Amino acid sequence: MIPESIDHVTTSWVSEVLQSDVRNIRRTQIGQGVGIMGDIFRIDLDHSDPSTPRSVVVKLPSSWEENRAQGVALGMFEAEVKFYRELAQKVPVGLPYIHLAEIESGTANFIIVMEDLNVLTMVNQSDGVTLDQALMAVEVLAIVHSVWWDQADSEELAWIPNMIGPRIQFVDGLLLQILEPFCNAFAEHLPPGGKEMFEAFAGNYVAINKTLANRSPWTLAHQDFRVENMLFGKDRFVVLDWQGIGRGPGSYDLAYFLGGSMKIDLRRAHEREIVAHYYDKLMERGIKGYSPEQLWSDYQLGHLQGGLATSMVTGGSMDLSNDRGRELIATMSNRHVTAALDHNGPAILKQCGVS
Repeated sequence: MIPESIDHVTTSWVSEVLQSDVRNIRRTQIGQGVGIMGDIFRIDLDHSDPSTPRSVVVKLPSSWEENRAQGVALGMFEAEVKFYRELAQKVPVGLPYIHLAEIESGTANFIIVMEDLNVLTMVNQSDGVTLDQALMAVEVLAIVHSVWWDQADSEELAWIPNMIGPRIQFVDGLLLQILEPFCNAFAEHLPPGGKEMFEAFAGNYVAINKTLANRSPWTLAHQDFRVENMLFGKDRFVVLDWQGIGRGPGSYDLAYFLGGSMKIDLRRAHEREIVAHYYDKLMERGIKGYSPEQLWSDYQLGHLQGGLATSMVTGGSMDLSNDRGRELIATMSNRHVTAALDHNGPAILKQCGVS
């Protein structure tokens, strides 16, 4: 049975999930303002079983109705549960250990119980990643992408939305509706030309995605590959929040990560080096028929995809009542639109048939 709320995550329920005699638990919410679609809790465990961890992390749907409705409409809750249950075992690096992942199909009623990774470090989105952290992240990203490179039409991935399908069409229509509230809330945080870039982008998401989708190999993309969905350690790197997965070119993730998770000056100074490192790791995994020049072109176009769309959807339609959430969207919006402008966004829009 899936608990309806954190109050229903009881000692007896945890004991059953972990197959251990847990005497008592303590529940603490963590990561407020980091996650938008889900609420995260650490469960400290009192027991005497050396094979049972001393704590686990529980993910439940957001307590905000608007965010839950978006998660259901976009199929995000179901996607994350199915990823952990059906696909995660094929990914050799970068994932947490999952004790339980369950959902009532078609609803927001889900729960994920995973290992507590409190020995690893989460980097604040505003601080951004260092060069070394960025290189570590794109190396793992290349490994993940290589697993399903040019195999995104395989039967095991058939349930995952693609980047030109109904989910993207839904977002495309939503962007025009939320353009005004987004700009009202965040225009002051944008660089010169930023507001105009968002205005040109809104309503043209499908056209942009089709341009990239028609010319580049597809894979399984994370589609929310940003620093606050990552944990860093000396010998381990973990990626969380697989609820937005989709089938499409891997450059989507690469551009989204560098555009939103690095400070602007650092990205400008090192993005060629980081993109080349991602490419080298793809080649080491046996990927063929994809040139560095094609990747760079795809990467540039990628700055007109997820970063702009995510900034608008989260900033224009979801509840962001806490200051931390608003700061996150302001930072992401500024960085993503700056990256789009740095990579000739208006000219690329014309190449996509957008007037």
